[in-house]
Amino acid sequence: MHSINGKVWVFGDNIDTDLIIAARYLNTSNPKELAKHVMEDIDPTFIERLKMGDIIVAGENFGCGSSREHAPLALKAAGISAIVAKSFARIFYRNAFNIGLPIFELNESSKIEENDTITINMNSGTLKSKNSSKIYKFIPIPKFMQTLVGCGGLMNYIKKSN
Repeated sequence: MHSINGKVWVFGDNIDTDLIIAARYLNTSNPKELAKHVMEDIDPTFIERLKMGDIIVAGENFGCGSSREHAPLALKAAGISAIVAKSFARIFYRNAFNIGLPIFELNESSKIEENDTITINMNSGTLKSKNSSKIYKFIPIPKFMQTLVGCGGLMNYIKKSN
C-alpha cells in the first residue's frame, strides 16, 4: 500500500479514546461490534454516514486518554483507512500500527476541510487535497511501520515472519 485515497471527516483537538469508542462498549473486543459505536458520543450519525475507506483528519493529541487498543481497532473495523492529525497520543500511535491502521502527523491538518477527498502517499510523505489541489508534506512513516500496516498489524507480521 503506497497511497491511500478517501473522503475526509474532520475532528478537533484532544479526541480521546472514550470519544472514539465509549467505555460502555468495552465489554467486547469484537471489532465488528465496536465499529458500530465509533465516534457515537461526538456524532451519533457518524457511523451511518461513514463509507469504507474514509479518512479522519484531526487536530492535536488525537487518541489521548486510556491506553486501550479498542480505539484504533474500532476505527479500522468501521472502515477508516487512515488518520491524519497534527499530533497523536503516543500510546494510540503505537496501538494504531500494532493493529495495522496507518496514521500520519501533519502540522497543517487544520487546513484540510470536511468532505474533501485526499490522497496520501506513504512513500513520498505527501498529502494532496482534491478540493484545493494543495499538496502538504509530512515526515513519512518509517519503512518498518509501513510494513506493519501492509501486513495488517504486528500479529500478522509475526505470523508471516515465522
